Amino acid sequence: MQNILSGFLGCCFKYFNKEMGLSGKMVRDVEIKSDGDVFHEIFRYRPHHTSTMSPGNIQNVDLHEGDWGTVGSVIFWNYTHDGKEKTAKEVIEAIDEEKKLVRFKVVEGDLLQLYKTFIFTVHVDTKGENNLVTWTLEYEKLNGDVEDPTTLMDFCIVVTKDIETHHLK
Repeated sequence: MQNILSGFLGCCFKYFNKEMGLSGKMVRDVEIKSDGDVFHEIFRYRPHHTSTMSPGNIQNVDLHEGDWGTVGSVIFWNYTHDGKEKTAKEVIEAIDEEKKLVRFKVVEGDLLQLYKTFIFTVHVDTKGENNLVTWTLEYEKLNGDVEDPTTLMDFCIVVTKDIETHHLK
């Protein structure tokens, strides 16, 4: 009985912390029909091309420091989210070629008005014709009144689909 009770309390405690805490993590997968390697290359080496593939969402992407596709490079994004013009300055925190993963940490911009920290990770699994793009958003809210970034995750999925549509033409 004690093992069952402590297992139950441990489960509830984790759930309580996840739901009530200021830190959070969202993960969503989307299957794409376009080439997964090309998709990874876009976010690693050519994020500035996303503005031509998803112009309604991303207006401009500039390199501020470093070189495209290298850890430590600083990228500045102009985008439209929830009908509003926004900006984000991000540092490429990690690149894993084997896993086809790129992680961006937001260091300036609109998101930091709501979140103490915000990290985007895009990861591509390529298995034959089935390619899966996984977006992970890790964040810490400034306070309990800040909503989880659900619409921002939706934004990432829409941009993914726009990139896929562009490459299937």
